[in-house]
Amino acid sequence: MEDMIPACDAIDKAGYWSVECWGGATYDSCIRFLNEDPWERLRTFRKLLPNSRLQMLLRGQNLLGYRHYEDTVVDRFVERSAENGMDVFRVFDALNDIRNIRRALKAVLRTGKHAQGTICYTVSPLHTVDEFVDMAEQLMELGCDSICLKDMAALLKPQPAYDIVRGIKERCGEETRVHVHVHATTGVTMVSLMKAIEAGADCVDTSISSLSLGPGHNPTEALVEMLEGTPYSTSLDKDLLLKIKEHFAAVRPKYRHFESNILGVETEIFDSQIPGGMISNMESQLKQQGAAQRIKEVLAEVPRVRKDAGYPPLVTPSSQIVGTQAVFNVLMGRYQVLTGEFADLMLGYYGETAGTRDPQVIAKAARFAKKEVIRHRPADLLRPEWDNLRAQAIGLKGCNGSDEDVLTYAMFPQVAPKFFLSREEGPKSVAKDPAAAAPDNGTKPAPAAAPTPVRTAVKYDVTLDGKVHQITVTPA
Repeated sequence: MEDMIPACDAIDKAGYWSVECWGGATYDSCIRFLNEDPWERLRTFRKLLPNSRLQMLLRGQNLLGYRHYEDTVVDRFVERSAENGMDVFRVFDALNDIRNIRRALKAVLRTGKHAQGTICYTVSPLHTVDEFVDMAEQLMELGCDSICLKDMAALLKPQPAYDIVRGIKERCGEETRVHVHVHATTGVTMVSLMKAIEAGADCVDTSISSLSLGPGHNPTEALVEMLEGTPYSTSLDKDLLLKIKEHFAAVRPKYRHFESNILGVETEIFDSQIPGGMISNMESQLKQQGAAQRIKEVLAEVPRVRKDAGYPPLVTPSSQIVGTQAVFNVLMGRYQVLTGEFADLMLGYYGETAGTRDPQVIAKAARFAKKEVIRHRPADLLRPEWDNLRAQAIGLKGCNGSDEDVLTYAMFPQVAPKFFLSREEGPKSVAKDPAAAAPDNGTKPAPAAAPTPVRTAVKYDVTLDGKVHQITVTPA
């Protein structure tokens, strides 16, 4: 927070439609690495950004965790987030299964806050412009205030960007608010933003230039300049943008040791369809197994696993599930070892995929997990769990008994106990002196950490040749 607070005044006055500042992996990072209370962070932003809409990313029925939560927990999380200062909830599901989005959207609408229904963009033989427009129509029928086209892997090329936005406007009405979110990794998406704007997009996502590009977003200032001489304008204050840029240009070197090793343009992603952060995660897993040299085999395996799983979009948590299974397939033989998460994906416990899942892999998953295939909404299997979660959380030393603390425990039950114990010690900086983080004599690059959402170590019981083994997967 110490590196963000000084920029808040300029951000608040620059003219942004919203400031995405919470949700996703930021909550996890707060308690896992920074010893910061994520709810206090939200309240601080609310205080320091009085003129701005605060925005968050919410994984539908998964909330901010990596499993589905029972409906009343979803309701409680949304209520507390709104009460603590959140304005815009960008709600998505990794499989684009609207059944997994519906409850969270209804909860947002009850609070009177902005409910943004989200389409995860992906490319496959089954994903067409009409399919995405159909999903937008279904989301609007649920009462969404806006639609977001979310491209997490920088796969959205200019023509599909135009066609999808235009299709949504024509099908749902010109007054339908459409936001477009793209990453910069493949190098083409700044043009995609321009085409989306020409098609009628109302808002696009960018980040300040000193924190942009690579697997991040396109630079805000470049977008502002690109629109000069066109019928469109951002109305952003360029002087304030310069202040924000200079502030974060000074901050960034302190975190150089966390930089992604994807610095330039990666058009290969159009073939593999693998988000940059997912590549880093798989590299880390292979290094731990002494098999870093097999990364190309894994990159080739990911599209095959994705096809077998019914072409899910590769976004948290499906990207981690598919990526880890691809690593296992390369190291141990195709589907000789299954992770519990991949088995659940194959059996429908994350929801429905766009395509038909491979019957042979489904059969293996059923034998491994000792579960049946399901077709209904996964959360329908869950019993009310709030009282139990509350009892467990209150029993932890350092838990203050608030709903917010219970939700922190619910999201990250393996990380929260340690955080509750150390919270009173205050924030812990992971920044380093820029000189210490610089390459050694210009020859040895600083180590890069995966920029994917962090997770704790997970133990799986896997069956190989009829014998059960326990494997621990430790993501970066």
